[in-house]
Formats: sequence, structure tokens, C-alpha cells
Amino acid sequence: MSKDLKKKRRNALGKGLSALLDDSDMTILPKPGLVSAGSVSEIPIDIIETNPYQPRQNFDLVALEELATSIRSQGLIQPITIRRLSQSAYQLISGERRLQASKLAGKVTIPAYIRTANDEQMLEMALIENIQREDLNPVEISMAYERLVSELDLTLEELAARVGKKRATVNNYIRLLKLPPEIQIGLKENKISMGHARALLGLEHADQRLYIYREILEKQISVRAVEEAVRKMSAKAPSNKIPKPPVGRKSPFISDLEDRLEEKFGNRVMINQQGSGKGEIKVTFDSTEDLNRILGILELR
Repeated sequence: MSKDLKKKRRNALGKGLSALLDDSDMTILPKPGLVSAGSVSEIPIDIIETNPYQPRQNFDLVALEELATSIRSQGLIQPITIRRLSQSAYQLISGERRLQASKLAGKVTIPAYIRTANDEQMLEMALIENIQREDLNPVEISMAYERLVSELDLTLEELAARVGKKRATVNNYIRLLKLPPEIQIGLKENKISMGHARALLGLEHADQRLYIYREILEKQISVRAVEEAVRKMSAKAPSNKIPKPPVGRKSPFISDLEDRLEEKFGNRVMINQQGSGKGEIKVTFDSTEDLNRILGILELR
């Protein structure tokens, strides 16, 4: 492979889904008996593996059956996208719902774009493609963002640029993963809204968050009312319904302040305060460039 082509493939990573899928230099020469990359072909469904990087965890079975009915009568209008693993095996890049519906429709083959992509590109294409379609629930989006950050070693600023969102928005989604599993399930099942979940993050302890969460379900409390309840709970000692924070644990005020500073800087923030009131604030950074970015936010550069 030429140096120019290698450079172009590296540059394509991170430019978004369209850059990864539409780059004409990403095609490869066809081999005897194989379909050329970059083309659309009918591929046997039974040799297509599912995408291990698929962020969507739940599928609407009714909507899936409706799509299957449409495919039976009209065929599949939009091809799926796959990559070749071997002469007789392919792997899905995007189009999980279309693939599953085609199976339900009894189809033996499916129209597919064939692309070349390594594992890192697979991860980025699958996650960003689903995020941009805006049909994931908030927890699935949070997990997708977290995977992009951890597996591609991205800062929040880099991730925000790739998915076309503000850094604060991305950070708000990732913070949802701090909520207890019961609340995350409720958010996935639309029992509470994103606004409810964000308000609950203002409380430090899981028991406090679960108490308010169950009040939301029982009394159908609005987001504004939850925000007020969280503010009052954070401003005074917990009632006898809520266990007191263990000795040595950070107060809800300090924890909330850490969260707000992390949202502002996009980096880990730690606040340690002694009984006398004295303390320190630590802001982590990954590189000199990251430090300069933080200094810019503080207008110290």
C-alpha cells in the first residue's frame, strides 16, 4: 500500500461516518470469485456475522415485524453495509435492524455495500452511525460514547467533534452511567426522562437517587419538582428515610460541584475538603495540549 493511501486511511478515521464510507480509495481490487469492495451485491444472509460493536441493545419487535412485512412486499430499499472477513464470510458494519427484518421476512440474500474497514473503524462507524440516527435510548448513547472514549482513547473534546455535539452534552450522557442500574433500566424503558436522570445526578449517594426515583414512578413527579427535591435534599441532612452518608464521604454539595466542574473542563476533577474547611481542587489533564485547553477555559493562557 502506498504511503499516500496509508495516510488517507488514517485521516479518514474520525471524520465521521460519511468520510469512512464514501472514500473511493477505501476499495480493494476484486479477487477471483469475490465481489469487489465498494459495490452493492446480493449476499447470502447466512454468511453475514452480526456486528460485535453494535450499540443498540433493544429492538422494537412490532416495528421489526412491520419492516419485515414491507420487505416481503417491496424488497429492501436501503442496502446494509458489510465488510469481508474471508472468501465465505462477511461481518455487518451497519444495518442490524434491516438484517434482522430480512431474516424474519424469509429472505435468503440481502443487498449490501461491501467496504474495507479495520476493527477500530468498525467500532467508530457502528457507534457513530447509530448515534446519528437518533433512535438509541439515552443509556445506549451513553455506553456508545463511553466506548468511543475508552477504546479509541479520545478526550471528551475529540469525541464531541466526531459526533457533532457539544462537549457538555457528551459529558452529560456519560455521567448517566453513574446512576444505579435500576434507574438506568427505567431510563431505557422510558419510565423517566433524560431531565429526571440528570436531576438525580445532583445527589451523591445511590440510596438517595433510588428514593427519589421511586417517588417519580409512584407520584409522576415533574422534572422541575425533582430538581427542587434534589436541591432541598442536598441542602440539609438526609431524612430518616435516607441513610446518612458514611463518615469520611464527600458531601452532596462537594460531589455536585465536582460533577459541574468536570462538565465545564471535560476532565476528572477531585475536591478534598478537611473538617476545618480547608482543602484542595485537583483537575487532571492528559497532555500539554489538554492543559492549555483548560488554561484557555480559565482565561489564563
